[in-house]
Amino acid sequence: LTFPLLSVTLLVSFGSSMLYGYNLAVVNSPAAHIKAFYNATWSQRYGHGLAPGPLTLLYSLTVSIFALGGLVGSLLVGVLVERYGRNGTLSRSALLVLLASGFMGFSRELGSPEMVIIGRSITGLHSGRCCGAVLGPFLMAWGFLGLMPSIFICLGVFFAQVLGLPELLGKDRFWPLFLSVVVVPASLQLLLLHCFPESPRYLLIERNDVCRATEALRQFLGTPDVQDVIEEMKEEQQSLSSVEMVSVWQLLRDRSVRWQTLSVVVVNAGMQLSGIDAIWFYTNIIFENAGIPVSQIPYTTVGTGAIEVVAGLIGCFTIEQLGRRPLIITGFCAMGICSAGITVSLLLQTALPWMRYVGVTCVVGIIAGFCMGP
Repeated sequence: LTFPLLSVTLLVSFGSSMLYGYNLAVVNSPAAHIKAFYNATWSQRYGHGLAPGPLTLLYSLTVSIFALGGLVGSLLVGVLVERYGRNGTLSRSALLVLLASGFMGFSRELGSPEMVIIGRSITGLHSGRCCGAVLGPFLMAWGFLGLMPSIFICLGVFFAQVLGLPELLGKDRFWPLFLSVVVVPASLQLLLLHCFPESPRYLLIERNDVCRATEALRQFLGTPDVQDVIEEMKEEQQSLSSVEMVSVWQLLRDRSVRWQTLSVVVVNAGMQLSGIDAIWFYTNIIFENAGIPVSQIPYTTVGTGAIEVVAGLIGCFTIEQLGRRPLIITGFCAMGICSAGITVSLLLQTALPWMRYVGVTCVVGIIAGFCMGP
């Protein structure tokens, strides 16, 4: 692992994966302030406020539009990477964050809830494009380097929780700034990406530019002798040219890769349907329903974020010894047990006040299990 390779890994994770984690958790702390802004704006426009149901629906749209933008962005990754390369795709995607920050940062000054929703959708588009461009290569990397984006996602969630404290940006007048802080890491990534060459694999396999690919490999690997790597990439290029592309339906019907396909589907479905996004989006509400005093909820949330980062680091440094499979199985089992524990605690907390602490412990367990495994 050379210094240039580690540097570019940290940079792309900082400007992409960390932003994804930050945007997952950033709407949790200022939920009440955003709802108040929506209600006040609606009252100014139409002479009456929003009922609780429509207000919750509008806020839920603000939260969930991020995922919809991510879906659209992920569908565009292949075309963009093929045309602009990974470096070019990340640079162009960073411009989206600048646009989204402008929308969200000036939304209250212009009295426009629509700008918040549009800004959230644009950040989702950015996260879908960047996570697809960044996570793809890292998911094929084993060990420490392969988990680097996951660590930065945890750090992004943690930073959002810390900045959401009342002593920092958790006050009513600061929530537009809180949402638009993403402009800082995106700007740094945009400025520093030009210090690194394009992906050698893209240059050689997609562009057939052996000279630039050789120079990029020398810079990343820190050695002038990269001929063996070039030869391996040429062999990959030849094998890819002879491979026949198959449709999704053909892939599903191919019995030779049935178990591989099933494994990918089950693991990814488990991650997306585990409820972890709901916990990140609505941590404060979950703790409030569990009976935690309102004044203590922000600090409890920060505590869960710290445990999340520690769990991610544990997974990062134990994957070399244990492998991915035990960590994934352990993480999913812990999440399942803790999900059942939350359900039981919510049902019994009126009769047994101490069950609220069981609920909080289970929330922490779900987050730790997800970050350590899946």
